[in-house]
Amino acid sequence: MDPHTTLHTTRVLPFTPDAVYAAFASPERLARWWGPEGFTNAFETFDFTEGGRWVFDMIGPEGTRYRNENVFEALAPGERVVIRHVCAPLFTLTVSLAAAPGGTHLSWTQAFDDAATAQAIRHICEPANEQNLDRLTRVLAQPGASGSR
Repeated sequence: MDPHTTLHTTRVLPFTPDAVYAAFASPERLARWWGPEGFTNAFETFDFTEGGRWVFDMIGPEGTRYRNENVFEALAPGERVVIRHVCAPLFTLTVSLAAAPGGTHLSWTQAFDDAATAQAIRHICEPANEQNLDRLTRVLAQPGASGSR
């Protein structure tokens, strides 16, 4: 892992790997937690299959729309989600899941295509990635989140 191009965080979530994976697989659930605090999402295309496209606008608290285009490169239920962001900034996000005492060990690795981009937006992405995981945890803790504990 190149520290000049890669951002990485880990966390143990108090949910099963299958429940965490399901939060990626469900567009309704994913739209509720994806992105930093205060952001919402408007999904246009969501094909959760290997090679499938995910196109959406992430909408900031002030109403600015940020276009995102992605391809699901690899999907392994309960184990891994690999998403290729195919518009600027170019990166691959690999989310690995493993059963751990108390839930799931989640590894979130965002590998940018070039070091200059990674360094320029590191100060935005690192806290945003943590907020993403905070939001994921809150969504999974809601009543009715299947298999959540």
